Amino acid sequence: MKRTLAIGDIHGGLRALKQVLERANVTKDDVLIFLGDYVDGWSESAMVIDFLIKVAEGQDCTFIRGNHDAWCEDWLFSGQSEDIWLSNGGKSTVESYTGFSPDEREMHLEFFQRMKNYHADEENRLFIHAGYSSMHGPDKEVYSTNYRWDRTLWETAVAMDKKLSRNSILYPKRLLLYKEIFIGHTPTLHLESKEPLHRANIWNIDTGAGFTGSLTIMDIHTKEFWQSDPLPELYPDETGRNKDAVKTLK
Repeated sequence: MKRTLAIGDIHGGLRALKQVLERANVTKDDVLIFLGDYVDGWSESAMVIDFLIKVAEGQDCTFIRGNHDAWCEDWLFSGQSEDIWLSNGGKSTVESYTGFSPDEREMHLEFFQRMKNYHADEENRLFIHAGYSSMHGPDKEVYSTNYRWDRTLWETAVAMDKKLSRNSILYPKRLLLYKEIFIGHTPTLHLESKEPLHRANIWNIDTGAGFTGSLTIMDIHTKEFWQSDPLPELYPDETGRNKDAVKTLK
């Protein structure tokens, strides 16, 4: 049966990505929606992009752009790197590109440039890396950076009374626009959960793969999910984003 599977933030963890694809028994018939932040953290960021380019050749895939992807895209385009990026996982990404030819880097840049800010399917489900602030939806967003940086959408859902009905005048208008919303960006570890979290109509499947958590892939219809081993176990000689960015969570 054809499934649609959403994949959380990878952050350079190629071993985790391969592991969840195997554990979910992904086939060529499955639709894959990646929620962004493919790079910055563990040592295989460039290899993750290489792998995803190959996966997309024979698979129905949608790639959402995350904030870390935007940083990497800028670096591949200009050769200039911001200190804030380097200190939030970018240094490991730059190092991972050692040995990649100019042509390979150009191919990766084109891959980043083709990424989408968000995707809405035929059943009115939204897939976005972070969120949006406009009560009229992402199409009316004033600042496009909110697609990959906004945390107010998730914070609003977390703070809501769980008993609040969609028919209530208090229900946030931003959330009424979609049947369901799937996001990454803000690790569920913040709420002391190692698994995906459901608040209001939002599913957060960033389970902290960039830090001490696992990578998650979820069937968006059944909500069954599969997880990799915790990333520190897959990369025992590395720190991921824990050393430099665990406090800032950019």
